[in-house]
Amino acid sequence: MCGITGLFDTRGQRLPERDRLQRMNESQHHRGPDEGDLHIEPGVGFGHRRLSVIDIATGQQPIFNDDKSVALVFNGEVYNYLELMDALRGHGYVFRTKSDSEVIVRAWEHWGEDCVHHLRGMFAFMIHDRRRDCLFMARDRLGVKPLHYAMTEDGWLLFGSELKSLMAHGGLRQEMDPRAVEAYFALGYVPDPWTIYRHAQKLAPGHRLLVKRGQPLGEPQRYWDVKFTLDAKIGQEEAAEELRRRLTEAVKLRLKAEVPLGAFLSGGVDSSAVVAAMAELDAQPVNTCSIGFDDPKFNETEFAQMVADRYRTNHRVETVSSDDFGLVDMLAHLYDEPYADSSAIPTYRVCELARKHVTVALSGDGGDETFGGYRRYKMHMMEERMRSAFPLALRKGVFGPLAKLYPKADWAPRVFRAKTTFQAIARSSVDAYFNTMGLVRDPLRQQLFSDSFKRDLQGWHASEVFHHHAQRAGTDDPLALIQYLDIHTYLPGDINTKVDRASMAHSLEVREPLMDHELVEWVATLPSSLKLRGQEGKYLFKKSLEPLLPHDVLYRPKMGFAVPLARWLRGPLREHTRNALQNGALAQTGWFNASTIARLLDQHERGALDHAQPLWALLMFDAFLRNAGLGAAPARAAA
Repeated sequence: MCGITGLFDTRGQRLPERDRLQRMNESQHHRGPDEGDLHIEPGVGFGHRRLSVIDIATGQQPIFNDDKSVALVFNGEVYNYLELMDALRGHGYVFRTKSDSEVIVRAWEHWGEDCVHHLRGMFAFMIHDRRRDCLFMARDRLGVKPLHYAMTEDGWLLFGSELKSLMAHGGLRQEMDPRAVEAYFALGYVPDPWTIYRHAQKLAPGHRLLVKRGQPLGEPQRYWDVKFTLDAKIGQEEAAEELRRRLTEAVKLRLKAEVPLGAFLSGGVDSSAVVAAMAELDAQPVNTCSIGFDDPKFNETEFAQMVADRYRTNHRVETVSSDDFGLVDMLAHLYDEPYADSSAIPTYRVCELARKHVTVALSGDGGDETFGGYRRYKMHMMEERMRSAFPLALRKGVFGPLAKLYPKADWAPRVFRAKTTFQAIARSSVDAYFNTMGLVRDPLRQQLFSDSFKRDLQGWHASEVFHHHAQRAGTDDPLALIQYLDIHTYLPGDINTKVDRASMAHSLEVREPLMDHELVEWVATLPSSLKLRGQEGKYLFKKSLEPLLPHDVLYRPKMGFAVPLARWLRGPLREHTRNALQNGALAQTGWFNASTIARLLDQHERGALDHAQPLWALLMFDAFLRNAGLGAAPARAAA
């Protein structure tokens, strides 16, 4: 696990400036505190910060082929590297190290761009091939590891694990993209392939890009996508047995390490399943850790303890204060662009706890998307049955007006919010799910933005992100469609971003067996009735785990990893929030309606309405602006 960075001269053979490259590399020191090195030759420079996990003695980077015509910097883990090493030896390749990094170099020499199809794991890497005079970059299928890139005005292609490494170069303009701002307030994160900056991009999951010197920068190519065929001819018992086998295989692949290894254990189904599989694979007790909250409404530690007791793990628990809100500015620094998922705070804390005892931790991330576990899936399917009963034109004509007339009831459970339900029924399936996922929903988002900012948007709406992906989904099954949307938006943009930055801030490697692409592909062949049955999400997954986990862990109500935002913003964060939103960097941009912000603050503080999510999104946007040293200037630059 590492941080990678570098630059490539797309126009010629200029020699990179060592000081710039060093600055870019050191901006990511936290990702790899064990070692760091640079490689510079005419036309290209690579930087690497290493967190030593596999082949500690000889796995240094940048790494080269025999004549040094191929150079690689790589972040992640290729879990099938030993099998690939044997296969490539059969083709005559000789290995000087025992590292997965050298396997990628040899795979490139043998398969070229198609090397990505042979890699099983989480990865982002750059290869420079001097003979072919090209640069090749690739990112893993589900976007576990990040990769950013940008082109400077004078023809240098910059890249890095984190956006801060690109900004450290000093030659990239900090012009914000209005579409990225719209998408952030709609979703709580900036989705791939955008970044908050107009001139920088993320390489999207499952994509690769070949850059040839002297030629224009082309578009990334998709090399993988999940196909929800739902056509597996398999019974429930056989499917449950196969699922357990595949879970065990995915976990086993992720247990290779030369450093202490453990797991997060939240008490939820996904992390508990991973710990159960680890315990059955290793005679030694598993190192597990949990974060508890002093507010019982947010505390799951008793369920984590059930699993820890059953498998006799070395379990460690730390309790976080429900007023643990002091990370606002730290989060802005870690994420480099606006990011509004408040569960980043407990995620940061659980990574902090884990790193005291292990260097590698397995997580349960990806289980909800893969197996159909989110509560919102149940509500969407209920609404979908109503949508399917009437044509869209009729629904818009009947339920649209009803939604406008019905009073808003944010205080009620969603199933009792008729206004929200009417709005959902009046929309298409994709628009309804976009609204469900909305952080700051229409029409509030339109009221929040100023007229000048809306002119900058030129009519662009963040729902286009969902429609773009929906066109490629290849399924008309309503559950499979929203799983597909989550796998391409929420999973990489929110979940994987959150875990990567929070873990690497503590130099902790997190591995994700439930995002093993072969497991994901297989589950996508199963009918949706094995994922969501009635009101039971993750139906097959839970059935398969009944021999391994307590009933109360499997079938209790889903809690989530939340923090008491509403109370914070009415109490200890009240003055800070009001001052930041009315007098801070955000207020200077000219992008927001001051009257709307004042109304949100007033209604929330009085308890009249719960505006915790919009206010938190605004607060984190202000924190980003301050961290980036931005204020009034961006509004003019992006016009």
